[in-house]
Amino acid sequence: MTHSAAAAERPLHPPGVTHSHFNVHAEPVDRQFLAWRARVGHVMDALPSRDALERPFSAAIDRYDVGGLVFTECRSDTLVLERSLARVSTDSVRDFVFHVFEEGGVDDLRVRSSPRKGEPPPAPVGTPTILALDMNQPVRMRRHGCRVHTFFLPGALVQETFPDPEALHGRTLACTTPQARLAAGHAISLARHIGSMSPATAQSAVRTGAQLVVSAFGKQAGFEGSARAAARAAMFDQVRRHVQTHLHRADLTPESVLAALQLPRPTLYRMFQHEGGLGSYIRTLRLRQAANDLARYPHVMVTDIAYSAGFGSASDFSRAFRRAYGIAPQDFRAQALERQA
Repeated sequence: MTHSAAAAERPLHPPGVTHSHFNVHAEPVDRQFLAWRARVGHVMDALPSRDALERPFSAAIDRYDVGGLVFTECRSDTLVLERSLARVSTDSVRDFVFHVFEEGGVDDLRVRSSPRKGEPPPAPVGTPTILALDMNQPVRMRRHGCRVHTFFLPGALVQETFPDPEALHGRTLACTTPQARLAAGHAISLARHIGSMSPATAQSAVRTGAQLVVSAFGKQAGFEGSARAAARAAMFDQVRRHVQTHLHRADLTPESVLAALQLPRPTLYRMFQHEGGLGSYIRTLRLRQAANDLARYPHVMVTDIAYSAGFGSASDFSRAFRRAYGIAPQDFRAQALERQA
């Protein structure tokens, strides 16, 4: 970071709310995109286009650390952002991120090696949208010139309202319902006024905003009513614990889960419908464990990692890994080792 960039970042609020501001405007044109890339690089990689270093790039961000939560307001020109599988497997960022787009939005959203399917149609022009991301999963997207307000939340807070927070990854929500409009309106108002709030008021407002955006996704997924949500959360936790305990077993299947837990088949189907089914959920967890092991244990054979993750053969594992992430396990390991180095 240059001296001018570092000078732009300084605490502006009393203890309880830490505020920093960053703007690339003072940078030379050929350094503007690179300065922004360095700024956001602790969370996402900003991928340069061919002419990114030759043309002006406008971007600025205000970050507020408030009572253990983070809220940001960002304006930027169009860019491509990526959090790769190698990145996920080698860093410690694990927050859930909710982007409230007041202006602009994203397209070409890829949460594995292909665009996410089953998304709702685009929102009407001028309608705010909310994008949910799990930083424990890879993502790539093109973000258009935008004004976006973002909540960074720990998984425990998200799970209070959404029983399966990992399933939020890559989901979008057009703010066309009363609850979604309320969530977006609160985030937009918060960005306008947080700078003049007392620490206690800011903490309350950020936490309220976080609960509103997660609740809006919960409403979309059908988690309505405290009793219903609690029952569904309890059943999901039961299934998740069973799957994680037996993930290494090749005979772990949706049928074996049904038999072991004696749950109604329709209930189990609905519980994992947003994951593409329980079978898809199990396969995703196995692949994620295998990716972590490939990065953490470079001297363990790929075949052994495949078996320890519950795959029946190395060839089945390689096909599933390439289909999900667009890269062979050996090539992924090489990327992870290069990043660690």
